[in-house]
Amino acid sequence: MADRISDETIEYVGILAKLELSPKEREEAKEDMSRMLDYIDKLDELDTSGVEPMSHVFPVSNVFREDVVTGGDDREALLANAPEQRQGAFVVPKTIEQ
Repeated sequence: MADRISDETIEYVGILAKLELSPKEREEAKEDMSRMLDYIDKLDELDTSGVEPMSHVFPVSNVFREDVVTGGDDREALLANAPEQRQGAFVVPKTIEQ
């Protein structure tokens, strides 16, 4: 097992995670993180020369529609749905007291 995780690193990770670790828990976390790094080193030993890099396991394509510019708003049609209107605008209840 590689001894690449320092006590300072464990303390820093504990601060980031907002954890208060006992000395025993710090040692266990140090061992766990070292084992994780050893596993990653094992993965680095794999021959991936014939494997094409990918960002996603499944083929992903843009499913959004294209933006289409329309003729703009039709003020009269919009205001026709308003319960109350005045001078070409919606009338709404007052929300701020002065």
